[in-house]
Amino acid sequence: LSPDCSFTCHYRCRALVRLDCSGPPGAGDEDDGNEQVLEKDTNVDEPSEWEKTELDQAQVEQRIKEYNSQINSNLFMSLNKDGSYTGFIKVQLKLVRPVSVPATKRVPSLQAGRPHPQGVKRRTSFYLPKGTVKHLHILSHTRASEVIDALLRKFTVIDNPRKFALFERSEKDEQVYLRKLGDDEQPLRLRLLAGPSEKVLSFVLKENETGEVNWDAFTLPELHNFLLILQREEEEHLRRLRHRYARCRQKMQEAL
Repeated sequence: LSPDCSFTCHYRCRALVRLDCSGPPGAGDEDDGNEQVLEKDTNVDEPSEWEKTELDQAQVEQRIKEYNSQINSNLFMSLNKDGSYTGFIKVQLKLVRPVSVPATKRVPSLQAGRPHPQGVKRRTSFYLPKGTVKHLHILSHTRASEVIDALLRKFTVIDNPRKFALFERSEKDEQVYLRKLGDDEQPLRLRLLAGPSEKVLSFVLKENETGEVNWDAFTLPELHNFLLILQREEEEHLRRLRHRYARCRQKMQEAL
């Protein structure tokens, strides 16, 4: 049990877990009290009000000054000489499925006293603690897909990045709205346009739930497991149907 983030794991698995637990307890749980608020997903093709805004160089400089004057931390934005700017975004990880991280198990040598120079690569899966958050220092032109890649590297997650999506979260009239960002959208630009308020705009990493499953993003062992699960579900469904019709047939025969 970690004293900082309260993450619990088996004692033999401690060496396999790599998490940033430097934050204070409960960090990133600001919206836990709003879990009962209905979340409404909007289409990725529907641009937000921030995405429609265009700023020239003078407006960008003014926005950065206003942004820095409103924050209560040292996570400032700064303007670069080439016109780009850098700053921090906070991303909350709200994953309902486990993630995979690499693990290496030493293979004992057949000759006593001589350790094997190579290890067997394997992966282990675990659930990220609820409310896990991460601050990233990015550029104004950093794309949403690059933010996802950076988050996965921070937590040494080896799952395919296409399994995840970055969402824009906003609260309005006691309603929570989620919009999946396109791969080429720029999160820091959205942060600057929306201001520092987390209620107005925040970022969430979730599973990439789309209408069609991107099966190419899964490994062969995962696909084989899915086939086994589907086969078992199909067999169970057929068993229940046969049992149901057998009972109906029996009742009819008794009535006759």
